[in-house]
Amino acid sequence: MTVFFAILAAAASLALWLYITKTRTIVRDLEEAVRLERRLLLEESSSRLKQLGLTDLVTQINWMVDRYNEFAQEETGYSNQIESVLGSIQEAVLIFDSERTIQFANESAQRLFQHGRMLKGSRLESALRSSSLLEFLGDSGKDRIAQLRQISLERKGEELWFEASCADVRGGGKDTSDSTILVLHDITRLKSLEMVRRDFVANVSHELRTPLTIIKGFAETLVEDNTSLPVEARARFLSKILNNAERLHVLVEDLLTLSRLESKPDQMEQDEHSLKRLLEDTIENYRSRIDPEKQQMQMKFDEQIGDFSFDRFRINQVVDNLVENAFRYAPDFSMLTLST
Repeated sequence: MTVFFAILAAAASLALWLYITKTRTIVRDLEEAVRLERRLLLEESSSRLKQLGLTDLVTQINWMVDRYNEFAQEETGYSNQIESVLGSIQEAVLIFDSERTIQFANESAQRLFQHGRMLKGSRLESALRSSSLLEFLGDSGKDRIAQLRQISLERKGEELWFEASCADVRGGGKDTSDSTILVLHDITRLKSLEMVRRDFVANVSHELRTPLTIIKGFAETLVEDNTSLPVEARARFLSKILNNAERLHVLVEDLLTLSRLESKPDQMEQDEHSLKRLLEDTIENYRSRIDPEKQQMQMKFDEQIGDFSFDRFRINQVVDNLVENAFRYAPDFSMLTLST
């Protein structure tokens, strides 16, 4: 009887040991499946799983692994789409962490700032040498988001200008580290054009001020001293006023021409015109500037040339420039001839 109970106890202990060992094996397999993010495929039959009470647990774990893999694939797809979009835009886009280590740089940024190396993983300060950018990034978050800032960068001895904007991006989940996305729009050419335009306006203002001052001075003299001025002096003053008025006229015409060419740079307005009439009008316009005792203007025109299609404004501009250059650079000419 004692032997029977001993055998029975041994058999029960062996069954319990097998149950515990099998359970531990399955739990270990479950742990590895979760760690490797894959489904658990058991060789045991469903009845065996039911006996161990693990059927629902395995089903739920496999469902969670499937859902996790689906979310991971969707996140990877979204990340690829975002990188593709950021990579295709013309602006330079940089994403960096709180330590200002660059995490992402699109193709435009690589092309502008790489200097033969990859930007990802490098420090922002070493890739973009700009004190104005560092000052901009040092501002508070609200100040940075509320405004765009013009910054200058130095690249191989060349000064580049950008319109900078940035936004903070907070990480999700347990990783709460913050990143910053920086967008740089290249305005170097616009900045250069702005400087050219500023210089042009300053030069034009100076050119306009000189003849206006002369006209104003002689006109005031004629008004104030009209009764006491000799006839010769009045004639000389009026001649000065007329010459400077012509100078103003030329300047204004040049400004109108620039404005017209800027608004319609490639547009030709062709129509039937008489070249002979154009040359005659040109001579008539400049006749007041000729000293009749020393200078003459004439036209030699081939009468076989009839009316034809051309842009009268531009041809007239060319002829005016030629005649104006003769008055400016050869003022002592005796005969000025327009011929075809």
